[in-house]
Amino acid sequence: MPMIQTKVNVPISAEQEITLKEKFADAITCFPGKTEAWLMLSFEDNCRMFFKGENNKPMAYLEVALLGNVDAGASSAMSGKICTALQEVLSISPDCVYIRYIGAEHWGWNGSNF
Repeated sequence: MPMIQTKVNVPISAEQEITLKEKFADAITCFPGKTEAWLMLSFEDNCRMFFKGENNKPMAYLEVALLGNVDAGASSAMSGKICTALQEVLSISPDCVYIRYIGAEHWGWNGSNF
């Protein structure tokens, strides 16, 4: 039931998208019981973005939505993995990345809720 939405201001090739998919699938395991089996991902590239009043650096904004509460330790570990992935794959510096974690009490799927 996790969902990771990624917005970046740089292009993402098909190969880079697959690599990020694999790295994000590994990162979601920072949360106990979360695996790629239920992971949904979306990628938006070439977004018009500003950070600190500037738009001249590669940058990213991600939202990670999960069923239940967001554990601080797990989210910190995941942030590290996400930032490493973005730096390795898209050359986005970790200091130009924001990640928002959202815990959901109710999550719908297949016509009902978990």
